[in-house]
Amino acid sequence: MEWSVQQIAKLAGTTSRTLRHYDGVGLLKPSRTGDNGYRYYDQPALLRLQRILLLRELGLGLPAIAEVLAQERPAETALASHLEWLKQEQDRLARQIASVQHTIEAVQAGKEIMAEKMFDGFDHTRYQKEVEERWGQDAYAQGDAWWRGMGAADKEAWKRASRQLSDDWAAAAESGAAPDSPEAQDLARRQVEWLTAIPGTPAAAGANLKDYVSGLGEMYVADPRFAANYGGAAGAAFVREALQAYAQKRL
Repeated sequence: MEWSVQQIAKLAGTTSRTLRHYDGVGLLKPSRTGDNGYRYYDQPALLRLQRILLLRELGLGLPAIAEVLAQERPAETALASHLEWLKQEQDRLARQIASVQHTIEAVQAGKEIMAEKMFDGFDHTRYQKEVEERWGQDAYAQGDAWWRGMGAADKEAWKRASRQLSDDWAAAAESGAAPDSPEAQDLARRQVEWLTAIPGTPAAAGANLKDYVSGLGEMYVADPRFAANYGGAAGAAFVREALQAYAQKRL
């Protein structure tokens, strides 16, 4: 059985453009291309796409995913490892749910809240020190409160939109688009709007947006963790140049 690129995009919650980009960088080739130029995917291709999406959930950039997939482990073995991680995440979320339920029940019943049960499964401080050093304690506190105040569906929608923005940047860089092209400048606009919507960021706080956006582009290149989100050093450099061009013209 085969599925068209449009069908796969809908089923996987991604876009045809992202799938074409995965093809372009050699990450996910279609099983065949029809005479009409349409891409079609068979079951092995779907297994590979599932692994790609799972690795994206872990925060890996496309170059790192390519390295993982190049290890040529049997699909069932690799998926078993992914499943183990998902079970661990499921357990963490279950403990969070139980923690919140306990707090609600205690408050409703007028009982004393047990502090040791309130934060089971939570990890709010992973990047706290780094954020506070870069942008201050208020920035971390605002961002942390914003994130914890979101529902599960809103968090998932935000993460999905963030991944899509990263994928679109990588695809534009791979296509050879110029940093000052309309396509790249539209992505820069989306990037700035994305930053401005996050409480605690200098963009949301009304800082000198022009300098902030320009400096952020430099950070994307300098820090491999950020560069990985845009397909590696070359992709991050493309983002930097596009953001700097946008800052000069629009901010």
